Amino acid sequence: MNIPNLSKLIVIAGLLLAGFSLSGCSEQSHADAPPQAPPPEVAVVVVEPQSVAITTELSGRTAPWLIAEVRPQVGGIIQKRLFEEGGVVKTGQTLYQIDPARYRANYDSAQAALNRAEAQLTPARLKAERYRELSKVNAVSQQDLDDAEAAFKLADAEVAAAKAALQTARINLDYTAVKAPISGHIGRSFVTTGALVKAEQDQSLATIQQLDPVFVDVTQSSAELLRLKREVASGALKGAAAGQAKVRLQLEDGTDYGQSGNFKFSDVTVNPSTGSVTLRTVFPNPEEILLPGMYVRAILEEGTLEQAILVPQRGVSRDPAGNALVMLVNAEEKVEPRVIQVLRTIDDSWLVSDGLKPGDRVILEGFQRARPGTLVKAVPFGAPAADPQPTAAQ
Repeated sequence: MNIPNLSKLIVIAGLLLAGFSLSGCSEQSHADAPPQAPPPEVAVVVVEPQSVAITTELSGRTAPWLIAEVRPQVGGIIQKRLFEEGGVVKTGQTLYQIDPARYRANYDSAQAALNRAEAQLTPARLKAERYRELSKVNAVSQQDLDDAEAAFKLADAEVAAAKAALQTARINLDYTAVKAPISGHIGRSFVTTGALVKAEQDQSLATIQQLDPVFVDVTQSSAELLRLKREVASGALKGAAAGQAKVRLQLEDGTDYGQSGNFKFSDVTVNPSTGSVTLRTVFPNPEEILLPGMYVRAILEEGTLEQAILVPQRGVSRDPAGNALVMLVNAEEKVEPRVIQVLRTIDDSWLVSDGLKPGDRVILEGFQRARPGTLVKAVPFGAPAADPQPTAAQ
């Protein structure tokens, strides 16, 4: 074999060995490559329509069921105060005693005047009757008969006037005992024994308040009131009539008041400075926890919304324009962003008015893997997480 042919054989053998070597490296590279990762999991909740009680939380203050300011109806010196400040009084109970001496004397004088008028009435009546018989036989003139009958009528009128004066004196004498017009709790006394009071004075002697039940007056904007009426008229809200509306109460410290109240009425006038109307509710108060003037928050049940769409708040975000946004898993198992319209929060969810329909799958967990258009695996929210896939190193 000559040298040129030997060189050719060596080159061919080297090329063959290099090809075998490259083929082995390629096969080894394919064997060492990690398996393709499965789609990432996201936790979703399926949108389902449901019946929801719609409530409105409004601030307000309590007011007594009945309130009466005690004022004297006659003047005089206060002799006694006959109640304990802060206690409970009954209707008709005497609270103050005004010096009755002058009014008793007036009563006695009126009684004497009545007696005198009645004494003058009898002879006037007898004279008129006698003249009436004599006139039949022309024993007296017609003028004398007319005078006798006029004198009788005058005496009778004087008796009536004396009776009225006696009644007035009796009323004034009774008014010297200042009595409670209603039952309830009486506050502090604004006068003391020995004070001079006047009839129907501006300054009250004390104030009585009835605290069971109590009113709770809250304010609502006229726009919200119009919205409520439209929803009731359209049938969207069920059972929102005034007589059916129930009200719950939260006290100043945030605790719930144990008993529910009823909606009483809505004012017919809108406050021009605030654009709101006053709603009055009634609550039982047997333990007298609610005191007049107390600040409370009333939760008014507007009605029931049928076929409501709710989505948990954790699944709702905001886009740069401020619109409510959710991430869905569509029919192709890909992430799809969608803008929705929300009305209000109900517990930990948003009430959705537009943008979602029954059956939509809203992502609640796994947002870091839920990029728009990404293929994902949807699992029910709250389900146990799947075991992690083994890595190439494992």
